Amino acid sequence: MTSNVAYLDLQDFAPSHDLLHEKTILVTGAGSGIGASTAKAYAAHGATVILLGRTLDKLQHTYDAIVEAGHPEPILMPFDLETSDAEPYHQMAAAIGEQFGALDGLVHSAAVLGQRTPLSNYNHGAWETVFQINVHGAFHLTKALLPVLEAAPAPRILFLTSSVGREGRPYWGAYAASKFAVEGMAQVLAGEVVTHPDFCVNVVNPGRTRTAMRATAYPGEDVMTVPAPESHNGLMLYLMSSHCAGTNGLSFDAQK
Repeated sequence: MTSNVAYLDLQDFAPSHDLLHEKTILVTGAGSGIGASTAKAYAAHGATVILLGRTLDKLQHTYDAIVEAGHPEPILMPFDLETSDAEPYHQMAAAIGEQFGALDGLVHSAAVLGQRTPLSNYNHGAWETVFQINVHGAFHLTKALLPVLEAAPAPRILFLTSSVGREGRPYWGAYAASKFAVEGMAQVLAGEVVTHPDFCVNVVNPGRTRTAMRATAYPGEDVMTVPAPESHNGLMLYLMSSHCAGTNGLSFDAQK
């Protein structure tokens, strides 16, 4: 297990309705699961959220929920993180910079599970796809967005990980290996942004969460015994806000 693992008891954390007022935050995987719940929570606390995902219909559901609740209108950004060409990422960053001037936050929620099989049976193409989306796509996106993030007064980046990204388990293959890479990438970046007065890069391990990925990984599990994505909103809000100033390079467990 990595030595930077932490836990925050946020039972008494009561975020104000304007906690993220006038902030612009990009959330990947915003069409479902933790990405969607995080995007809605940020919008509910005043942020303009850029909803990134590869399926427009799913993004539209998140968009509609935010607008119908009377929160700031989000931005729809259909984008496939499976692309390995760096140019579309830079075009996106340029468009964000032109429209907003700066980006206050970035949440890497998008991920794919891949195969649950021994490494000896793992399909090469499936392995590469998992790494492209979970690792390389996150790298390309982060690299492209760093200039607009650094233009913000207190930028925040959150990577989502998994317990199998801290201690490998049999049959978790590319997903586990990719999350080890995400943990490492976040630690490297956290050490590189220290020259910015208030740049925080952290990781969140949601733990057991009621998502489509969880249902695929554990098909026999009673989903109603698993915490909903919204149960992590407090931690996601805290780590995106001014409350976490000075908190950098840690990997937080959302559940004890």
